[in-house]
Amino acid sequence: MVRKKVEVAVMFADVTGSTKLYETFGDENANKIIGRIFELMTRITEYHKGFVIKTIGDEIMCRFSSANDCVRAAKDIQEEVKEAQQEITAGIENVAPIFIQAGLHFGPAILMDDGDVFGDAVNIAARMAGIAKGEQIITTKDTVQLLDPDLQEISRQFDRTNVKGKGKEIIVYQVVWEPGDDVTRIEIVEEVNEAEACTLLLGFRGQETSISSTDNRTFVIGRGVQSDLMCKTKLASRTHAVIEFRRGKFVIADQSSNGTYIKTDDGENIFLRRNELMLWGSGKISLGEEISKEEPANLINYRCE
Repeated sequence: MVRKKVEVAVMFADVTGSTKLYETFGDENANKIIGRIFELMTRITEYHKGFVIKTIGDEIMCRFSSANDCVRAAKDIQEEVKEAQQEITAGIENVAPIFIQAGLHFGPAILMDDGDVFGDAVNIAARMAGIAKGEQIITTKDTVQLLDPDLQEISRQFDRTNVKGKGKEIIVYQVVWEPGDDVTRIEIVEEVNEAEACTLLLGFRGQETSISSTDNRTFVIGRGVQSDLMCKTKLASRTHAVIEFRRGKFVIADQSSNGTYIKTDDGENIFLRRNELMLWGSGKISLGEEISKEEPANLINYRCE
């Protein structure tokens, strides 16, 4: 089999919640929905001069010769899947919104004569897809630096991560494809004792959720079905806020339209709007409503341990 060294953009696009889709609607209906999404994603990939390598369960893997084509395809996939919900679920009632999570990277790879690719670009793109949540496009700083100015303008530093076989951390970016869904990151620099595990406890309507510093993931709070903590309060956004563990502290970042209110038990009141805050001690979090005006049952209690 012929092998060729190339530089390509690789993208994985995954249908979130597909397991529940099969459990709820059965194999036949779920296959119809997934099939329609694959047809849509294939058409968009080919329009942007891409090549669909294969489908893996509810995931599509494709490659592009340029980072720009890959990111523009990812944006179009997110936009068109969101707009085509009725068409995608036609003939099947009561289907929850369908979301796509996409991860991509441009870099060196080995191209086989059957069109498949292996190597760094594939491994890093797969890691980006693993970080992504529904409706997110996740990529790397190296990829963003290759993009046209209009695409760089909507790309925001999102996280840092390690990839097996890579000697240094990879800087992770999110491509913010929805108008107005922007996030400002405030860098927090602090000495860290990485050997010391930390826990953040979140309590909401009688349920308690624990986030560990060793989880190595982004925790989503919002009213959307893709949220890790679903809060269907009146002013909550689909993806209202995210929590990450960085440099020895849990950090909450607002991604909403109405902002996030935080009141610490030591007396601080903070309002976040497209920015972030290091959490300490304990307190309350409100999604979109001042804490003094919000129903107590709608508040999220937090405690750092």
